[in-house]
Amino acid sequence: MKTISDFNFSNKKAIIRVDFNVPLNEQFQVTDDNRITAAKPTIDKIVNDGGVAILMSHLGRPKNGPEDQFSLKHIVSKAEEVLGKKITFVSDSIGSEVEKTVANAQPGDIILLENLRFYKEEEAGDKSFAEKIAKLGDIYVNDAFGTAHRAHASTAIIADFFPENKCFGYLLAKEIESIDKVLNDSQKPVVAVLGGSKVSSKITIIENILDKIDHMIIGGGMMFTFIKAQGGHIGNSIVEDDKLDLALEILKKAKEKNVQIHIPVDVIAADAFDNNANTQTVDADNIPAGWQGLDVGPKTLEEFKPVILNAKTILWNGPLGVFEMEKFAQGTITLGDFIAEATKKGAFSLVGGGDSVAAVKQFGLEDQMSYVSTGGGAMLEMLEGKTLPGIAAISK
Repeated sequence: MKTISDFNFSNKKAIIRVDFNVPLNEQFQVTDDNRITAAKPTIDKIVNDGGVAILMSHLGRPKNGPEDQFSLKHIVSKAEEVLGKKITFVSDSIGSEVEKTVANAQPGDIILLENLRFYKEEEAGDKSFAEKIAKLGDIYVNDAFGTAHRAHASTAIIADFFPENKCFGYLLAKEIESIDKVLNDSQKPVVAVLGGSKVSSKITIIENILDKIDHMIIGGGMMFTFIKAQGGHIGNSIVEDDKLDLALEILKKAKEKNVQIHIPVDVIAADAFDNNANTQTVDADNIPAGWQGLDVGPKTLEEFKPVILNAKTILWNGPLGVFEMEKFAQGTITLGDFIAEATKKGAFSLVGGGDSVAAVKQFGLEDQMSYVSTGGGAMLEMLEGKTLPGIAAISK
């Protein structure tokens, strides 16, 4: 795996695909700078070597070419604050203005190009668009894990123009290592915690990791498909009725492979999907009509605790309940505390997938995990065993 450590950037121009697709408020201020912070070590290495860092990214989903609300100019002041350096912003990503700015750049300069998705050629993976960007740099660095699963011009196609001079940035290298550590180089016992609302969205992951894990904890809305499949009464809880046979098939496969499946035994049930709803703690397979399970109960957490604390490798993908509502957040918070404790004792914990990442951030657990992934979709595809175009392009 060729990483940024293999290069000296002195007097070189590095064209770097970063993921600065950050959230903005109505005043176009950055509300979460994690992705910018994550790219800092890579950018620092290049400018400290005496190279020029040319940053390119997308922001949002512009539909009709340039739209002011999606301009990367809005993030410049925050990026300058995080990087501690001045940034030259160019209001285009290809063309004469960009070329002139790059030609005049001095060692240590940072240039930020305008939103790549203002050109439809970016998402189309257009070769001539990729070539125009490629002309700007001597070395191509991909540090955008969040878009590594897309075969876009700036993530996959551009690498062809740098047969020898291409590498992974520190962030992307760390993402690959962390997922590899769980899938191929894990210390046992390995525990996978899968939450979220649907079994269907996790089925490929489950199939890919069953050979590699010892325990699987199932939480979130998807647990009710498993409970109903086994004859339980789930009231008004969310369920995929067309996936009941699939749930039984997963349980059967897990048993054949000696993987222990842990399904919640009690839940916090509510009479409405509302933080102000009436609640009661009931058995997970005996939820009264008109009630729905929105979090796991205390008995369940007691059962999950030793499984997590004895683990040496933990993958956490998806919350246990509707943590966005305070009344139904306790299961997810407590699970996070267990994983933090196991990590402190030496376990390797990888958190990924949008909602679990949001949960660890919201509850201040981020620094207590071994690694928190920056790319939801990309991480899920790697866990499914897929080869990501952005990673394959550097490796070939």
